[in-house]
Amino acid sequence: MTVGANGLGLVVSVPLLSRLFVRKRGMAVALVQSANGLGRAVSAPLVQLVIAALGWRQSYLVLAAVMAVCLGPVAWCFPRREPERRVPAPSESAGPAGGRPAGAAAPAVQDWRVRDAMRTPHFWLLGSVYLCTGLGSFFVSLHQLAFAVDMGFDKLYAASVLGIGSFLAIGGIIGTGTLSDYIGRELAAMLAYGISILGVVCALLITGPEQRWLLWLHACCFGLTWGARGPSITAKTVDLFPGRHVGAILGGISIGTGLGAAIGSWASGWIFDRSGSYHLAFLLSIASYLVGCVAFWRLRRPPVRHGHAG
Repeated sequence: MTVGANGLGLVVSVPLLSRLFVRKRGMAVALVQSANGLGRAVSAPLVQLVIAALGWRQSYLVLAAVMAVCLGPVAWCFPRREPERRVPAPSESAGPAGGRPAGAAAPAVQDWRVRDAMRTPHFWLLGSVYLCTGLGSFFVSLHQLAFAVDMGFDKLYAASVLGIGSFLAIGGIIGTGTLSDYIGRELAAMLAYGISILGVVCALLITGPEQRWLLWLHACCFGLTWGARGPSITAKTVDLFPGRHVGAILGGISIGTGLGAAIGSWASGWIFDRSGSYHLAFLLSIASYLVGCVAFWRLRRPPVRHGHAG
């Protein structure tokens, strides 16, 4: 599943988008990534209905069949040849009043390689941002429905609320990604982190099914910013390490996301099994987001390449 997801994900699409879009790179990445929010919003209640009707095993088979039927035609629509690399004109790279877009690095002539990027603190800071974002998100996301049911909410009602919240991710991703082209990648990411933290706090305040408004606030705040940091982080990666090898660099940094998602998902369930509560897991989510904020803020200055310039 991980191999398949990465074969369809941003590690593949961002290098392609970075060659096509420069000045509006954040918005371009955001538009593509917003499809994730639409998929989550539609799938959450539908999958719950299929599970209720067919059970877990049959539901997995149904989902596999849907993926097999849908992905073939989509893959066939991709261009067979990669578009030519574009060199941005001065007017295209310039922001308002002739300046660069806030938060974006100056157009670089350097062609960063993985080994060169790994010699900079920026590479490891980006890896930390990916790791902390994965931890913060997956301490909560995969356990939202189980948490709501444990608090006494009806399964289908909780799935519907969380699904509607996930639907907001479409606007959140597009809005944050577009905003990053104007106010800077860092400030846009800080905004998304803050709203996510607010959503987790709302979940921590829930004590029973009568507090539906808190569940709605949690679903809306957390759903609005699900993936909303992605365009800022991936666009920042391309800003800092442009060149032919940006796909490999992004792939290396993205290992942090996989580790964060794996550790966060498992640890949250383990914590619940040991304590009977998601309270500590949600607190760890907030802590992870805060560390991610600090790491991302330290990426304001572009890296200096050491060694040869070839």
